[in-house]
Amino acid sequence: MNGCKVLAVIALALSGCLAGPDAEISRLEVDSIKQSPDDLIVGEVMAVAYSGFREGQHPDRGDGAVNPSRVEILEDLEILLAHDFDLIRMYDSGENTRGTLELISEHDLPIKVLLGIWLRAEFSNHLGCPWLDEPIPDEKLAANVLRNAAELQRGIELAHEFADIVVAVNVGNEVLVDWNDHMVPLQKVVAYVRQVKAAIDQPVTVADNYEWWIRDGAPLAAEVDFLGVHTYPVWEDKTIDEALAYTVENIERVHVALPDKPIAILEAGWATAATEFGERANVTDQARYFRDLRDWAAATNTTVFFFEAFDEPWKGDDNDPLGAEKHWGLFNVDRTPKQVVE
Repeated sequence: MNGCKVLAVIALALSGCLAGPDAEISRLEVDSIKQSPDDLIVGEVMAVAYSGFREGQHPDRGDGAVNPSRVEILEDLEILLAHDFDLIRMYDSGENTRGTLELISEHDLPIKVLLGIWLRAEFSNHLGCPWLDEPIPDEKLAANVLRNAAELQRGIELAHEFADIVVAVNVGNEVLVDWNDHMVPLQKVVAYVRQVKAAIDQPVTVADNYEWWIRDGAPLAAEVDFLGVHTYPVWEDKTIDEALAYTVENIERVHVALPDKPIAILEAGWATAATEFGERANVTDQARYFRDLRDWAAATNTTVFFFEAFDEPWKGDDNDPLGAEKHWGLFNVDRTPKQVVE
């Protein structure tokens, strides 16, 4: 991967440029990474994060999971294929993920998967996480170490069993950034990455916030095959006019800090309703951010997993139906398309 200046023809509406429906979209020259086409994951530019939980469904939150049925998962996969999404990211190696991989295999669907290995807290980050009100008990942390060991083994087994579908493996999702509620110490994440890399043939990465990679990521970057970066301009109070430029800035800073590894954006998205974001959350801005990001990604050979495929009501505060966590989908929870994919 080499850094250079590229002229990316991007549909970016700069602040103040849009005075009405006929306003001209500017061409933007950006200082940006220009990766090799070989740095794309299976040649794909726009991919999507997928879990598939519908109304009344959820992953295991301590009392067991309520997973989608095989019929529902197959419907989802066919919807995604119909909209040209044939690379998906899944977050764990549990029952729901296994079922999805089995269906892709049984129906010979042209879908590839970035497989996840979900790591639970091995350190109590109650002083750093805003929603952890008290320390995680030591006995729970000890139990989580055992659960993580079992999850690692499941992920390795799935990567072998579905080697023609699983194209890369992600070990841990936002377990290192300083505000998370499921923190795993860096040295343990490095050890887990080494364990997985020694056991499988696919590339291995870790997904975390861009700021963490910039500030603390060098030891982990030395271990992974590519950097898995998350960036959310809307969470950082950016308007849609600022969104792409801010995203590009974030990725460029990661590249400057860690120039020797390819980068994939494993999460970037725009909520369509959100108590937290007010009027900035809407379907029109989501569609624009998707298009702008897609054009930049194509110009720079960067795979982007847009977050996410379908709205998931189980997330966030049960008492706030308009909470942002519930409304990132390209499709509504009833599987009807939003503006971006109509």
